[in-house]
Amino acid sequence: MNTQILQIIGSNWHTISARPEWVTALESGKVLYFPQLAFALTPQEKQLLRPEVRDPRSRNISLNVDGTLKGAAGDEATRLQLVAMVQRFRAEAVGLISRLFPAYAEVMRIAPTSFRPMQVETRSQSWRADDRRMHVDAFPSRPNYGERILRVFTNVNPDGAPRVWRVGEPFEDVARRFLPRAKPYVAWQARALKTLHVTKSFRSEYDHLMLQLHDGMKSDSEYQQHAPQETVEFAAGSSWVCFSDQAVHSVMAGQYMLEQTLFLPPGSEYDKAASLLAILTGMKGHALVDARR
Repeated sequence: MNTQILQIIGSNWHTISARPEWVTALESGKVLYFPQLAFALTPQEKQLLRPEVRDPRSRNISLNVDGTLKGAAGDEATRLQLVAMVQRFRAEAVGLISRLFPAYAEVMRIAPTSFRPMQVETRSQSWRADDRRMHVDAFPSRPNYGERILRVFTNVNPDGAPRVWRVGEPFEDVARRFLPRAKPYVAWQARALKTLHVTKSFRSEYDHLMLQLHDGMKSDSEYQQHAPQETVEFAAGSSWVCFSDQAVHSVMAGQYMLEQTLFLPPGSEYDKAASLLAILTGMKGHALVDARR
């Protein structure tokens, strides 16, 4: 398997600008890795690098677009420091994407920003939720009709520990492997899920197929062990960018990370054929999203 990692040199969030080959790499499912692009913390922010700042009932700490903080523990001063740190990272991440991919900036929708202070290796989760299994991201309760999931990550570990991922084969190879195994899409079941509020809206066939890929990969132990893959150590003080619905990945180790999610409308890629909706529609031979929704 050819590497799915493209290393890019640059240490300043404000001076890195677009190159056509980076766009092509991202939209083909590669991970853009910036080994020298650190998010520098203030002395006060470094005091937030401890697990106790997270509410134990929450998986991560997140800052909504409206400024509300979720999943945090501690006093008001701690919460205000968390808000300031995460907001500052959000600004850097959104600015980076706007400079790297100017066309995205015109249409992207900003999602909550997260701070992940917990150690990956000690998490106990169901197989579906276990991100230590290789997968592509898909939302079980929030159908997105082909909207893309673009993420910016940065490792702020104070002890120099890397964030360790496994990165797998290209998306098209995964789809060819798992689509034949996918359960058939049934519209009345999608309507029932919406009526019962299991999903927030009607689940399209596209969303059904993405979940089938996600679950198929995670539930296949043979695939997890022997599928084409490479182990990547994202160093402390580094950042990386990928379409997490397209880049096959798993998170094996690490602690203390900031992450920004951005949503892009389907077909807003520079290469329209790179849209996952376009790829899966071509493979299935019929429309996967009802244009009347």
